[in-house]
Amino acid sequence: MGEFELQMPHKRNSLSGDDYRKDYSTMSLFTVDETKCKHDGICADICPRGLIEMKDDDSLPVPTSVAEEMCSRCGHCVAVCPHGALSHTAMTPGQCPPVRREWLLDQERVEHFLRSRRSIRNYKNKKVDRDLLTKLIDIARFGPTGGNSQPVQWRVIYDTEEVQRLSEMIFAWLSQCMNDPEQENLIKKFSHTVAAWERGEDRISRGAPHLIVTHAPKDSPGALSACTIALTYLELASPSLGLGACWSGFLHEASKVWAPLQKALSLPEEHECFGAMMIGYPKYAYQRLPLRDEPMISWQ
Repeated sequence: MGEFELQMPHKRNSLSGDDYRKDYSTMSLFTVDETKCKHDGICADICPRGLIEMKDDDSLPVPTSVAEEMCSRCGHCVAVCPHGALSHTAMTPGQCPPVRREWLLDQERVEHFLRSRRSIRNYKNKKVDRDLLTKLIDIARFGPTGGNSQPVQWRVIYDTEEVQRLSEMIFAWLSQCMNDPEQENLIKKFSHTVAAWERGEDRISRGAPHLIVTHAPKDSPGALSACTIALTYLELASPSLGLGACWSGFLHEASKVWAPLQKALSLPEEHECFGAMMIGYPKYAYQRLPLRDEPMISWQ
């Protein structure tokens, strides 16, 4: 959470009329353009933490006494105002692109978009430009995080040879699991992957030219869900840039326990990997939407 130098106004009963309106409209946490404000209270109603209030029907929005401490800079107040009257210290209406209603997907297009998502496990032997990967991450960073904490950090394993080196480390971990009689479940789970690797077939990183790793402080509340959502955004956005992605479950699992891999990832101290994605240009294009089991729904 950013630091705000909020200068709280005097209480209303110490001010009168125009002085009161001017004092509240020029505060540093957020400013209100009184020529645009319609006093509709939408910003106060929408604030997730209830940090904006209206003193009466004719007053401008004002922060509560704990607003400086509690504000998460989510931007809801700026985004919701139909009149562009409220500017937060973290963002102004002019900095926030307007919602393009004509671009919003209807139900059929949303369903088609989500059903057409495929985990890509066959890649062209072609590197992705760094700027394109940066753009993809720039889209994915807008995934929701608890309290707008935004703990997600990104590590791009760009060099294809380094991807292969990490895959070899993961294979070494899998091989160790296979030789541990106490790991019966893992032996059954990984036996085909290990056998394929020994035949020269990469089922660990699937020949992907790049890997994208999300990481965050180990003790960061909600880091796992935030990274999972961010990678989901990344996977869903990748086809729009001509790319394909697949979750790298082996890397994620090995990064928890395999010291050589942890050292190779070289994440910041006290950080851990909370998920990873293979990324590259798809070798094949899918033509149909496969079926799935019917949903199991219960009502309470």
